Amino acid sequence: MAEPNEPFVTVFRSADPDSDNEAAGVLDQLQQEGLEAVLAEDDQPGVVLGTREVRVPASQAARAEEILATPIEPIAGDASHDLDMVSVFRSGAEMEALAVRSVLDASGIPSLLMGTPQIPSLPFAVHVPRSLEAEANRIISEARAAGPEAAEAAEAE
Repeated sequence: MAEPNEPFVTVFRSADPDSDNEAAGVLDQLQQEGLEAVLAEDDQPGVVLGTREVRVPASQAARAEEILATPIEPIAGDASHDLDMVSVFRSGAEMEALAVRSVLDASGIPSLLMGTPQIPSLPFAVHVPRSLEAEANRIISEARAAGPEAAEAAEAE
């Protein structure tokens, strides 16, 4: 707890275009650690125009600097190739590729449509995560076997 009338010292200062977000992140980080951090904006005395500062009581400055010097652990991602995108459908017709993508989306399989109508010689392709490739191929095969009548019946329902 800061002493009454204890001076505050600046432990973070930024004039970057994203200084609002940077300062808010530092402020939140220090407050989560129990420090009495405050945000000082450029409308306050001693703050240079266009900058944001985070200040703490002088007695907490060493701890604040220690916290800010500690690298933040990155969030672990999925390093496997299960999320790599693979092509499950190719066609020269954009509408056909869109129809396949709609069938996959309706089945809960995320997909991406790749292609450009500006270059008609390039095909359109539908991609899904590698881990869902077999399921996507099964759904596409079933949709082809059922034909357009099944799609119209499902839409009518």
